[in-house]
Amino acid sequence: MAMTMQGEVVLPAERGSVWAALNDPEVLKACIPGCEALEKTSDTEFRAIAKVSVGPVKATFKGAVMLSDIDPPNGYTISGEGQGGVAGFAKGGAKVRLEDAEGGTKLLYDVDAQVGGKLAQLGGRLINGVAKKYADEFFANFAKALSREENAA
Repeated sequence: MAMTMQGEVVLPAERGSVWAALNDPEVLKACIPGCEALEKTSDTEFRAIAKVSVGPVKATFKGAVMLSDIDPPNGYTISGEGQGGVAGFAKGGAKVRLEDAEGGTKLLYDVDAQVGGKLAQLGGRLINGVAKKYADEFFANFAKALSREENAA
Protein backbone atom coordinates (compact mmCIF):
# COMPACT_ATOMS: atom_id res chain seq x y z
CA MET A 1 0.00 0.00 0.00
CA ALA A 2 1.41 3.39 -1.01
CA MET A 3 1.22 6.53 1.09
CA THR A 4 2.20 10.14 0.44
CA MET A 5 2.41 13.05 2.83
CA GLN A 6 3.57 16.64 2.48
CA GLY A 7 4.02 19.37 5.00
CA GLU A 8 6.06 22.22 6.35
CA VAL A 9 7.00 23.55 9.74
CA VAL A 10 8.83 26.67 10.89
CA LEU A 11 11.52 25.77 13.39
CA PRO A 12 12.90 28.24 15.97
CA ALA A 13 16.53 28.16 14.82
CA GLU A 14 18.73 29.41 12.02
CA ARG A 15 19.26 27.16 9.01
CA GLY A 16 22.79 26.03 9.98
CA SER A 17 21.54 24.77 13.37
CA VAL A 18 18.59 22.97 11.78
CA TRP A 19 20.92 21.36 9.22
CA ALA A 20 23.33 20.21 11.94
CA ALA A 21 20.46 18.71 13.97
CA LEU A 22 19.07 16.90 10.92
CA ASN A 23 22.44 15.18 10.58
CA ASP A 24 22.99 14.39 14.27
CA PRO A 25 21.98 10.80 15.12
CA GLU A 26 21.58 11.60 18.83
CA VAL A 27 19.15 14.46 18.14
CA LEU A 28 17.20 12.38 15.61
CA LYS A 29 17.03 9.36 17.93
CA ALA A 30 15.60 11.54 20.70
CA CYS A 31 13.00 13.05 18.34
CA ILE A 32 11.78 10.02 16.36
CA PRO A 33 8.79 8.44 18.13
CA GLY A 34 9.59 4.87 19.22
CA CYS A 35 13.24 5.04 18.12
CA GLU A 36 15.36 2.70 20.24
CA ALA A 37 18.61 2.96 18.29
CA LEU A 38 20.00 5.12 15.51
CA GLU A 39 23.61 4.41 14.64
CA LYS A 40 25.59 6.24 11.98
CA THR A 41 27.37 3.62 9.87
CA SER A 42 28.88 6.06 7.33
CA ASP A 43 28.58 9.74 6.37
CA THR A 44 25.36 8.94 4.52
CA GLU A 45 23.97 5.80 6.19
CA PHE A 46 22.34 4.88 9.49
CA ARG A 47 21.06 1.69 11.07
CA ALA A 48 17.81 2.09 13.01
CA ILE A 49 15.51 0.19 15.38
CA ALA A 50 12.07 1.60 16.19
CA LYS A 51 8.97 0.29 17.97
CA VAL A 52 5.81 1.21 16.10
CA SER A 53 2.12 0.81 16.92
CA VAL A 54 -0.53 1.09 14.23
CA GLY A 55 -3.93 0.21 15.63
CA PRO A 56 -3.73 -3.36 16.94
CA VAL A 57 -0.37 -4.07 15.24
CA LYS A 58 2.74 -3.46 17.31
CA ALA A 59 6.15 -4.23 15.90
CA THR A 60 9.84 -3.52 16.20
CA PHE A 61 11.27 -2.45 12.85
CA LYS A 62 14.93 -2.87 12.03
CA GLY A 63 16.27 -1.18 8.96
CA ALA A 64 18.69 1.03 7.11
CA VAL A 65 18.42 4.72 6.31
CA MET A 66 20.39 6.47 3.57
CA LEU A 67 20.93 10.14 2.72
CA SER A 68 21.33 11.28 -0.89
CA ASP A 69 21.07 14.47 -2.97
CA ILE A 70 22.86 16.16 -0.08
CA ASP A 71 22.94 19.97 -0.49
CA PRO A 72 24.14 21.55 2.79
CA PRO A 73 22.47 23.50 4.36
CA ASN A 74 19.49 23.40 1.98
CA GLY A 75 18.25 19.81 2.14
CA TYR A 76 18.60 16.17 1.23
CA THR A 77 16.68 13.06 0.32
CA ILE A 78 16.32 10.49 3.08
CA SER A 79 15.28 6.96 2.18
CA GLY A 80 15.14 3.66 3.93
CA GLU A 81 13.42 0.41 4.54
CA GLY A 82 12.70 -1.69 7.57
CA GLN A 83 11.40 -5.13 8.40
CA GLY A 84 8.92 -5.63 11.22
CA GLY A 85 8.66 -9.41 11.21
CA VAL A 86 5.07 -10.65 10.85
CA ALA A 87 3.81 -7.05 10.98
CA GLY A 88 5.31 -6.49 7.54
CA PHE A 89 7.66 -3.98 6.03
CA ALA A 90 7.93 -0.28 5.40
CA LYS A 91 10.06 1.49 2.82
CA GLY A 92 10.15 4.91 1.33
CA GLY A 93 11.77 8.27 1.36
CA ALA A 94 11.35 11.97 1.89
CA LYS A 95 12.71 15.06 0.22
CA VAL A 96 13.60 17.58 2.91
CA ARG A 97 14.20 21.25 2.07
CA LEU A 98 15.22 24.11 4.31
CA GLU A 99 14.42 27.78 3.65
CA ASP A 100 14.98 30.92 5.66
CA ALA A 101 11.78 32.11 7.34
CA GLU A 102 10.75 34.82 9.76
CA GLY A 103 11.50 33.54 13.25
CA GLY A 104 13.72 30.67 12.11
CA THR A 105 13.88 28.11 9.32
CA LYS A 106 11.09 26.57 7.29
CA LEU A 107 11.45 22.82 6.80
CA LEU A 108 9.40 21.40 3.91
CA TYR A 109 8.98 17.65 3.41
CA ASP A 110 7.49 15.43 0.74
CA VAL A 111 7.15 11.76 1.74
CA ASP A 112 6.50 8.66 -0.38
CA ALA A 113 6.25 5.35 1.44
CA GLN A 114 5.00 1.81 0.97
CA VAL A 115 3.92 -0.64 3.62
CA GLY A 116 3.16 -4.33 3.29
CA GLY A 117 2.12 -7.31 5.37
CA LYS A 118 -0.29 -6.97 8.30
CA LEU A 119 0.24 -3.21 8.30
CA ALA A 120 -1.15 -2.87 4.78
CA GLN A 121 -4.25 -4.83 5.77
CA LEU A 122 -5.20 -2.14 8.31
CA GLY A 123 -6.23 0.25 5.58
CA GLY A 124 -5.03 3.56 4.29
CA ARG A 125 -7.06 5.81 6.55
CA LEU A 126 -5.63 4.32 9.75
CA ILE A 127 -2.06 4.18 8.42
CA ASN A 128 -2.18 7.76 7.11
CA GLY A 129 -3.57 8.98 10.44
CA VAL A 130 -0.83 7.25 12.41
CA ALA A 131 1.86 8.48 9.98
CA LYS A 132 0.61 12.07 10.40
CA LYS A 133 0.59 11.65 14.20
CA TYR A 134 4.19 10.36 14.15
CA ALA A 135 5.28 13.21 11.84
CA ASP A 136 3.63 15.82 14.09
CA GLU A 137 5.25 14.25 17.16
CA PHE A 138 8.67 14.20 15.48
CA PHE A 139 8.48 17.87 14.52
CA ALA A 140 7.24 18.91 17.96
CA ASN A 141 10.17 17.02 19.54
CA PHE A 142 12.60 18.43 16.95
CA ALA A 143 11.43 22.01 17.57
CA LYS A 144 11.91 21.50 21.35
CA ALA A 145 15.41 20.09 20.79
CA LEU A 146 16.32 23.07 18.60
CA SER A 147 14.93 25.53 21.17
CA ARG A 148 17.08 23.90 23.87
CA GLU A 149 20.17 24.12 21.65
CA GLU A 150 19.49 27.77 20.73
CA ASN A 151 18.98 28.68 24.41
CA ALA A 152 22.16 26.84 25.44
CA ALA A 153 24.24 28.72 22.84
